[in-house]
Amino acid sequence: MTTPTILAVARSGGHSFSKDPCDEIHLLAGLGVEGDAHSGKTVQHLSRVKKDPTQPNLRQVHLIHAELIDELQAAGFVVGPGVMGENITTRGIDLLGLPAGARLRLGDTAEIELAGLRNPCVQLDRYEDGLMAATLEKDESGNLIRKAGVMAIVLEGGIVRPGDLIRIALPPEPHRPMEPV
Repeated sequence: MTTPTILAVARSGGHSFSKDPCDEIHLLAGLGVEGDAHSGKTVQHLSRVKKDPTQPNLRQVHLIHAELIDELQAAGFVVGPGVMGENITTRGIDLLGLPAGARLRLGDTAEIELAGLRNPCVQLDRYEDGLMAATLEKDESGNLIRKAGVMAIVLEGGIVRPGDLIRIALPPEPHRPMEPV
């Protein structure tokens, strides 16, 4: 079993689809990634700002598991860390299997709380045709499975770098599955 680790970090100061991989990111408590267009106490995603700019920002940090990138690359897609807009690419952790409210300690001091699933959108297909469908599947009961990562809020700030370990703290039972946010 692989130790949960951060494979890559990325940010973008503009509202671009992809984010630029970098050596480190600085998480700011209650805001998100310093210098990232999606950082803020209230929603920053343009489609959500149009609907209600006063909503709390539950999408301060976007995480994707590297295992999804591996799967997409094996299917012929040209993707890598940061390409699908994530701030943190993980390896060795089942992000989608964690319950809402799970906390992740990233590196020495940063701590985030998982708010919910990323809902794949048409921007994936604008990047590469068929990518959106490749991040969706159905389980044996016909329920939709969203594989495009998870969204989190920052509880404690800190510097996060590739190679940093991830420690998981589950919320009290009963656990709730994550829903799209």
